[in-house]
Amino acid sequence: MVVPASLGAPLALGARRRLNARPKGLFIMIFKLNVRGAILVAAAITGLVTLASPARADRCDDSAKELANQVERLKVNFRAANIVYLSHPAAKELSVGCRGDRYSIELYAKGDRKPTPEFFSLVGSMAAIVFTVTKDDTTTGATRCLKRMGLLRGDKVVMRYRRLNMECTRTKTDASIAITRGKDE
Repeated sequence: MVVPASLGAPLALGARRRLNARPKGLFIMIFKLNVRGAILVAAAITGLVTLASPARADRCDDSAKELANQVERLKVNFRAANIVYLSHPAAKELSVGCRGDRYSIELYAKGDRKPTPEFFSLVGSMAAIVFTVTKDDTTTGATRCLKRMGLLRGDKVVMRYRRLNMECTRTKTDASIAITRGKDE
């Protein structure tokens, strides 16, 4: 069988041109290999650095764990944003908050309208652990703040005791105290 020259010639010339021509994209292929290799090396280094660096817990988490270990019957409930919520039989609400606009750490406690001595002791011991002040000082400050609320001074008392800002508020059923330390202290 004879193939006409008009059909076979262009195919042979096209193949010959592709074989003899300078290869296109040589530098692009080399460049892509280098980029892939660089990405692989960078990913490997990042993985090693991540595994080698120790995990650091947040100050709120550390404070909450330390409180749970040192105060009897205190339990850590959950964390939301910068606040760790705690529970204790002597208080209705407890929380430790970190990094606010005007403070570095905050302790919030809510109890009955007429707080019990157990509540004062709980707030004092928690504040002593969180703010690294003596328990006697924090218990005295919390007691003064909570007992000042009344007919003469109203239902909101703000005071400062031993470089701690204390704000006590009272409603018809509850009394609460928020103890903070400023960012610059």
